[in-house]
Amino acid sequence: MKNTLKTLTGLAAVASISAMASFGAHAQSNQIEAKDSGFYVGGNYGYLRVEGEDDFDDDKDVWQGLVGYKFNEWIAIEGGYIDFGDYGNDLAGAETDGYTAAIKGILPLTERFSLYAKAGQLWSETEYNFAGVSRDNDDESLFVGAGLSYVITSNFLVNAEYTVYDTELDADEAFDDIDDTDFETDLKQASIGVEYRF
Repeated sequence: MKNTLKTLTGLAAVASISAMASFGAHAQSNQIEAKDSGFYVGGNYGYLRVEGEDDFDDDKDVWQGLVGYKFNEWIAIEGGYIDFGDYGNDLAGAETDGYTAAIKGILPLTERFSLYAKAGQLWSETEYNFAGVSRDNDDESLFVGAGLSYVITSNFLVNAEYTVYDTELDADEAFDDIDDTDFETDLKQASIGVEYRF
């Protein structure tokens, strides 16, 4: 319920920004469109739900920086850096960050609104902490996401997005002498962001 509430709050914030921008732009032009191709950069901030076993359930903030290239109105490729923060507790915790690569499909709905979906891979590094002892482990996992974009100017957009990372926290690789340290975990991200197209 808490996850749903925060997701709806984020989407409401984006809708409010969109409405204000729409009123301001209406007097000037109703023909503003985002650029159909070229490079873009962006950033997302949002809410992360870590859903796993034992002590790895947690709620955190998440930060993400993005760079991408649009081939046309419908297809883009995108890479990024993401910081999932730390989760767990002092006895058993973890901290994860990593890099992503994805292909992004875009469906224009109007001149200002577009739906998009993306799928790709996350290369992550997790630092595990068990009873004060820390170890690192690298992992690769798939992710999928979807969102809604709103064009404010031809270069500037705002986005609302929901993404799920199918991650496995495998502390066995880091701690050979600890049993039961293999955790199936989903990282679920609800965020709002901005995008600038060159």
